[in-house]
Amino acid sequence: MGLGSQWHLDEFVATLRVQDRSPATQRAYRTDVERFAAWAGESGVDGPSTVTHRVLRGYLTDMTTRGDARSSIARRRASLRRYFAWLVEHGHLTQSPAARLMAPPTPSRLPTLVVREQLDVLLDEDWGDDEWAVRDRAVCEVLYGAGLRVSELCDLDVGSVDFHGGLLRVMGKGRKERVVPLHPRGLRAVARWLEEARDDVIDEGSPSEALFVNRRGRRLGPRDVRRMLDQRVTRGHVHPHALRHTYATHLVEGGADLRVVQELLGHESLTTTQLYTHVSKSRLQRVHHQTHPRG
Repeated sequence: MGLGSQWHLDEFVATLRVQDRSPATQRAYRTDVERFAAWAGESGVDGPSTVTHRVLRGYLTDMTTRGDARSSIARRRASLRRYFAWLVEHGHLTQSPAARLMAPPTPSRLPTLVVREQLDVLLDEDWGDDEWAVRDRAVCEVLYGAGLRVSELCDLDVGSVDFHGGLLRVMGKGRKERVVPLHPRGLRAVARWLEEARDDVIDEGSPSEALFVNRRGRRLGPRDVRRMLDQRVTRGHVHPHALRHTYATHLVEGGADLRVVQELLGHESLTTTQLYTHVSKSRLQRVHHQTHPRG
């Protein structure tokens, strides 16, 4: 690319080689720095000594605007931080303009919701009375009825269900426990699984405490849940997390206080929960656009 000696790129890569970094890593670092240098050169930056923090921020913002993958932006940012730190270590610069370089936030995408027709299939359609149909209905009722993460659902034990109080004891992120309500229909689905089906599909190797098991008799896993949803929903695709998003959105649309929704979802920050107010507004705008004469 003809960067010239002012970027000290050959020396930088030689240091990586001495540090026994893999050839692929060496190529990635070199390519990332070369791309930045070419971009900066278009703005009149002819070497690392004239690179400022603002220039680097502009580069990251430009990548974000044109839609580069977040993982790619993060890797290039890491490459530039390492490169400029090396320049300081070897006396080419007195300080690094990339020392506090943070990737710009990307616009948050609204979560995908389960459409009404898919929800009807998962909660109301007759799947029969075999053991797996009973289990699958209970799983769907809990995912949507309690808004659990799929990992939280899989970690439920038989003792996690308080049928008298209508509650589930859930182990969330960071091993933080919370208690969430489950509606009577969901409780009946779980009770039916325990009373009519679970004992018929477990074996001596099955975990006695696990609430839900897979077809091999082992504790249900996230892949099992995704596979089950793919089999049960014939139109489109439903990711397990979409049921949690739908649960939260329906609560917000029904007037639930955001602090309560935050507690039910196990969110550390209220900011995360506030995303669902944007979802509700988006749906209202869509309905207005589709139905109002002047929409």
